[in-house]
Amino acid sequence: MRKDIHPEYREVVFQDAGADFAFLTRSCLHSNETIKWEDGNEYPLVKIEISSKSHPFYTGQHKVVDSGGRVDRFKRRYQRK
Repeated sequence: MRKDIHPEYREVVFQDAGADFAFLTRSCLHSNETIKWEDGNEYPLVKIEISSKSHPFYTGQHKVVDSGGRVDRFKRRYQRK
């Protein structure tokens, strides 16, 4: 294997500002901001727009959008008689 081709992984805090949710994980993303975490240490902070706490699929707010009655037409066309 070639040397020095893999990124450097370190602990980073990802923060979802919309849901007031943050989690600590390992990543190779760089950030100039830092945050003091629950364990008292400072970690780089990466702000994200959506996470499992704010995504509609994970929060149960996911809705099926039926544009033009396509679902009803499908059900009528393929329903068993």
